[in-house]
Amino acid sequence: MGMFDSLKKQEQNQSASFAFTALPADLTELKALPEATLDSPYKTAALAVAALCRFEQDESAVHEMLNYLKGPEPLSNLEKQFLRDRLRGKGYKSFSFFAGATPENGYVPAQPYQITVSSNPYSFETENWATVYVQSGGADSPRPIKLRKKPSAGQWFLNELQCLSDIRIPKEDDPWA
Repeated sequence: MGMFDSLKKQEQNQSASFAFTALPADLTELKALPEATLDSPYKTAALAVAALCRFEQDESAVHEMLNYLKGPEPLSNLEKQFLRDRLRGKGYKSFSFFAGATPENGYVPAQPYQITVSSNPYSFETENWATVYVQSGGADSPRPIKLRKKPSAGQWFLNELQCLSDIRIPKEDDPWA
């Protein structure tokens, strides 16, 4: 069994929880967080969701934070449009991944902001790639975030935010609630 095989086995069905007293408003605040070492896919995924929460206040700050998390491959114009399509007018979606955020309370998370990122037996199938999952309070199944490891740096970078499909709308916005 090679080193990668043992790593793959070790990473199966794990989860890591992160707590933030405040969500980062810009790149400086993001880089100041202990998770900004990006030495695990769980840390990078948690920071990506935390950064997305700022989208409706400051889209360009979110782009800067995500570019840092993406490492050598910055956001493309297509990815920026994707974020706009998924998050404009739906800022609650990013907050839904934090503990305590539900459709009933308008997706207001408990304080401090706590997020759990998990993996499954298929998360680390390809060397230097990972798909980890975050659970939304408005979705039935966990949502994926794809990451890529840069071996020379030992860091995991954001590759694709696959977690932004629609969720149940906040109860106060639901005419059928």
